[in-house]
Amino acid sequence: MSDTVRWGYEGAIGPSCWGGLSPEFSLCDCGKEQSPIDLVRLDADAVALEAIEFDYRAVPAGIGDVIDTGAALQLNCPSGGGIGVDGLRYDLVQLHFHHGSEHLIEGRRLAMELHLVHRSKDGDICVVGVLLEEGAHNPALDPLWRHLPQGPKSGAIAGDDSLATVDPASLLPLRRSAWRYSGSLTTPPCSEGVKWLVMTEPVSLSAAQIAAYGAVYPDSHRPVQPLGERVLLCDAPSS
Repeated sequence: MSDTVRWGYEGAIGPSCWGGLSPEFSLCDCGKEQSPIDLVRLDADAVALEAIEFDYRAVPAGIGDVIDTGAALQLNCPSGGGIGVDGLRYDLVQLHFHHGSEHLIEGRRLAMELHLVHRSKDGDICVVGVLLEEGAHNPALDPLWRHLPQGPKSGAIAGDDSLATVDPASLLPLRRSAWRYSGSLTTPPCSEGVKWLVMTEPVSLSAAQIAAYGAVYPDSHRPVQPLGERVLLCDAPSS
């Protein structure tokens, strides 16, 4: 969370109030290209887009690597590789989770959402969103979930400082097609100009994994924002 301005997901510091908490958060109220959005096929242009190039590497997931921000469980990924899209390279900076998916699919909210946050050498941000639905246990999340704090707090996670690692590629769906649009950060300051790539295929995690995360970060999702005049693209189905 911000070191100077406290924000959250309910009450007087919830999403409907973010824009008034600080002048730096004004885009949360007045921005025209905000995220998340409802991903609706009828609103999208289905086109054959150049494939996203994923070049992730396993990163440590020990003490100091996994952080409780107060709003989410976050894994810092300073050496986690990156992606190539639209002729640009973006390096993976961190990944974090939201309880209750932020993006909707045809008006439906899934159990959770993973955000892999990338930055280009020029400072541009690209976020890969992975929708998470209730299903089979997901062992790829185990090295992260063991760091879940027992209650809301902020700072580095205390716990077993093992040699565990996480490969971000293991958190992606098998099919790498995506919804693509220009949006914003989904948390204050809601900065715009963010390239969004939301995977069309969800990934499963168990009811127990969902409950464990939700016990610490309940309902940590921003309401959907208007698409407005933006263009929403969706990769044409691939074999």
